[in-house]
Amino acid sequence: MKPINLILNIVWLIIWGLWMAIGYALLGLLMFVFIITIPWGIASFRIANYVLWPFGRTTVERPDAGAASFVGNIIWLIFAGIWLAIGHIVAGIGFCLTIIGIPFGIANFKMVPISLVPLGREIVTVD
Repeated sequence: MKPINLILNIVWLIIWGLWMAIGYALLGLLMFVFIITIPWGIASFRIANYVLWPFGRTTVERPDAGAASFVGNIIWLIFAGIWLAIGHIVAGIGFCLTIIGIPFGIANFKMVPISLVPLGREIVTVD
């Protein structure tokens, strides 16, 4: 990992990442209450992992994702995805209001796609 990514990840973790990860993890635990929502709970835990340490990582679509991921993403989009994406967009705009916050705003914008449609995506390192 590049030193700048390490520094950005540490600052991100302190000011924003820990709180967002806790939120996604609590959402994941809530999803585990009902058996049918377990796939969304797993996706929420995966997003929580990404939110903790976003610099130097990105998301890509999995080629083996099928129709079930598509249907699951539609359901997620209606009930949670839109609200999570709006939260990331608002936070990103807020961070971009200061020069120091611009990298963190960009990181929030980078999380919008996975918060909208998390099923059928995986987190990979940029290298």
